[in-house]
Amino acid sequence: MVQMYYDKDADIGALKDKTIAVMGYGSQGHAQAQNLHDSGLNVIVGLREGSARRAQAENDGLKVMTVADAAKAADVIQILLPDEVQSKVYYAEIESGLEAGNALVFSHGFNIHYNQIVPPKDVDVYMVAPKSPGHLVRRTYKEGAGVPGLIAIFQDATGKAHEFALAHAKGVGCTRAGVIETSFREETETDLFGEQVDLCGGVASLIKTSFEVLVEAGYQPEMAYFETLHELKLIVDLIHEGGLEKMWYSVSNTAEYGGLTVGPKIINELSREAMYDALERIQNGEFAREFVLEGQTNRAVLTAMERQEREHPVEVVGKKLRAMMPWLNSELNEE
Repeated sequence: MVQMYYDKDADIGALKDKTIAVMGYGSQGHAQAQNLHDSGLNVIVGLREGSARRAQAENDGLKVMTVADAAKAADVIQILLPDEVQSKVYYAEIESGLEAGNALVFSHGFNIHYNQIVPPKDVDVYMVAPKSPGHLVRRTYKEGAGVPGLIAIFQDATGKAHEFALAHAKGVGCTRAGVIETSFREETETDLFGEQVDLCGGVASLIKTSFEVLVEAGYQPEMAYFETLHELKLIVDLIHEGGLEKMWYSVSNTAEYGGLTVGPKIINELSREAMYDALERIQNGEFAREFVLEGQTNRAVLTAMERQEREHPVEVVGKKLRAMMPWLNSELNEE
């Protein structure tokens, strides 16, 4: 049975006398730091010298220090930096500032699970992971709501790590919507799997390949774009709101019959085998090793792949078509 926690289960007072240092002020950093601050907690932001985000954090009413100084000043250190730089920053600027009884906090378990960061035994290590992009974490909080989240305990040195994790999740606003308890291993491996197989990698490859098939068959690229990419949002919104059941109920009978009969032929047993291969690489650490090496080589492969994505015909056509739909740009600006 899944354990869910809500506002009534969390006492934010557990962190009232703590100083929380949020390292990083990107998508999650800005949202979580502001939410914690607005929840009445003492928050400082740790940024590297000369960071372009310093002025933004200060304008948001937060005290900014260097990462090293923030680590020394804090009781709770939340690392919200990109996965590939966390280990380097931790050992260079954070580790020396840790004291017994402090807490290290993460929103993704990658560096702990794959031993890129090995914390001392006398500190708590827990996770608070909102299941939403940062701008929604912040927006829903200001609206008096919140996004669902996860908590996990990796190390309970004080005997209060669970209490602190729930208080932290409440400060971010996640207990308003509901928090599920998990483990660092489960969060990391399922998160990577979803990103690679379905949410990012799988859907991007599906879009590009279906676009290519239509264009190669002689259809206009603009028509192919609308049918393979643009309308995807309409379907995803239905799934998000009410699962696959609502999607099948909402589309035409033609779409339902065609989708249910053809879909399993596209995502078939070969696809399933590829998914298991991807999962095995995640579980045995092969993907982690590859990704860490990529970071050490200045993201050479990733940069090349990003360029190839930008140059793909579906992106070239898409940019032209999106320029004709100004409401899309206005939606992005609002976020």
